[in-house]
Amino acid sequence: MVHWYPLKLNSYMKKNLFTLFLFLLLAVNAKGQTKHTFTIADGNFVLDGKPIQIHSGEMHYARIPKPYWRHRLQMMKAMGLNAVATYVFWNYHETAPGVWDFKTENKDIAEYIKIAQEEGLYVILRPGPYVCAEWEFGGYPWFLRNIPGMVIRGNNPQYLAATKSYFTALYGQVKNLLVSNGGPIIMVQGENEFGSYVAQRKDIPLEEHKKYSAAVFQQLKDVGFNVPFFTSDGSWLFEGGALPGALPTANGEDDVAKLKEVVNKYNDGKGPYMVAEFYPGWLDHWAEEFPKVSNESVVKQTQKYLDAGVSFNYYMVHGGTNFGFTSGANYDGNHDIQPDLTTYDYDAPISEAGWGTEKYNALREILKNPKTPAVPAKISVISIPNIKLTKAVSLEYLKSKIKPVNADSPLTFEDLNQGHGYVWYSKKFKQPISGKLELKGLRDYAIVYVNGVKVAELNRYYKKYDCTIDVPFNATLDIIVENMGRINYGADIINSTKGIISPVIINGQTITGDWNMYQLPMDVVPNLTDAKNNAKVGAPAVYQGTFNLSAVGDTFLDMRDWGKGIVFVNGINIGRYWSVGPQQTLYLPGCWLKKGTNEIVIFEQKNDKVQTSVGTLETPILESLQPEKGEPK
Repeated sequence: MVHWYPLKLNSYMKKNLFTLFLFLLLAVNAKGQTKHTFTIADGNFVLDGKPIQIHSGEMHYARIPKPYWRHRLQMMKAMGLNAVATYVFWNYHETAPGVWDFKTENKDIAEYIKIAQEEGLYVILRPGPYVCAEWEFGGYPWFLRNIPGMVIRGNNPQYLAATKSYFTALYGQVKNLLVSNGGPIIMVQGENEFGSYVAQRKDIPLEEHKKYSAAVFQQLKDVGFNVPFFTSDGSWLFEGGALPGALPTANGEDDVAKLKEVVNKYNDGKGPYMVAEFYPGWLDHWAEEFPKVSNESVVKQTQKYLDAGVSFNYYMVHGGTNFGFTSGANYDGNHDIQPDLTTYDYDAPISEAGWGTEKYNALREILKNPKTPAVPAKISVISIPNIKLTKAVSLEYLKSKIKPVNADSPLTFEDLNQGHGYVWYSKKFKQPISGKLELKGLRDYAIVYVNGVKVAELNRYYKKYDCTIDVPFNATLDIIVENMGRINYGADIINSTKGIISPVIINGQTITGDWNMYQLPMDVVPNLTDAKNNAKVGAPAVYQGTFNLSAVGDTFLDMRDWGKGIVFVNGINIGRYWSVGPQQTLYLPGCWLKKGTNEIVIFEQKNDKVQTSVGTLETPILESLQPEKGEPK
């Protein structure tokens, strides 16, 4: 007979059993996420020893409310994709010099990557430091300009010290998420479209450009990134953009033979071959047509890549929204600035609100396989009856609460240590003056007043920098300036100072002495608790109202009856609106609403009429261009 005796555990045995239990628990909770290997070898992407094709989609965590991350990633997986690519926005995380935020709001990039892994997607990380992306200043923190000796995107000690700090902070967040450490990050990009910058900055020798790109690439390795690297450029720009030790990939290259030829030239005669930015849509500017890319052409090109064994990344598969002041700007020969829309819908397969489009369905048909999951349910959409605005307050009220900065000449935003929003420039005249007001240093949009009466709108988009003005004795000149977003692409990115950056001239005379600057960064929702209703037609105003909900869901604010400004809902800046279009609605995510009482605050710059309400729609309006509403008057 066998006798069983109770096991008596000493403290050492108890500790080790607990450790074993904890290990088994963690293993169970890993949700089957086996550690993988990923390499680039013999002309292939190799996952766990087997060649694979990467079918990826670009989707940026910062442009999607955090509660919706999982839904959007599930939409990608259900489309038949196996990876998600994302830029990392340096200025989204370094909120002030040396102050890092990787946790609040939509900034928790580590969580985003973890959810991607849970949903069966690999991750391609694009940390820049420059990212373009129609994002404010191409991802650079605005305050870099205030560092003495700083030259961005160059072989410059001050700049390289800043990039090293950024890469170090980022690595601390994602190191455990690299594929080498059991995570889903399979590749990391070195710099970004640097070949374009080399072509744009021919004033800098190629050798000097190469020193810079090699330096930031080495920094990525030095801080600890140890997965395969790649670069991303137009196929004709590899000479300036390619980096030794990184796979060259092409952007927007639809000719497979050309793709293979140029990759072979810069990658020892072999692949793998990848189009790192395959455009199923395109970027959008205020006051310009909303560009579209046909479903048929995207499907046809996708099939071409599939047949040729070419890997690809849709830029964008889902664009999302440029909430707050995150949208950037471009420029061309006709416009000194082309501010990007608040929507980043991009005509992508997944719409701004996360809906599957006809393009999505068509692509899913050729990408799905027997293991592709079903398309997740659409997030509910609601219509909110007209929201009554119970407060209509002149911007003068907020100005009266601000202590001005006084200087002989107007100061820039950067001189005022302000990144975004608005500055109210004001000067009292003791003698009359009239003639042409010249504001050649306007960056970017201004409304001019004399004694509170609107005189003109000046606008860098339309190259309108002057107007006729008559300033009587003992009068006040007010110029309220908006930063419409810093340049995100092109050589002019180095000239991204905002506000009034050169002398104010009237009738040929430089106006100096006793300028007051009232800072209105609008980084928090304006407080109107004690304000009286005193808004006037033609003068900027702030409106406030509340609305009650019994159920929440996504909706779209209808801004067709408004002029130009920004909207806060429950304290969150959901972005800019401008009557010129083509965007006439603002996406309001249901996850930022609540059952019960909700608050809306609208800053309206033009205020051509005193408003009493604002409405919503169940579908967006993104293609209603009305340029006549923006032409300077």
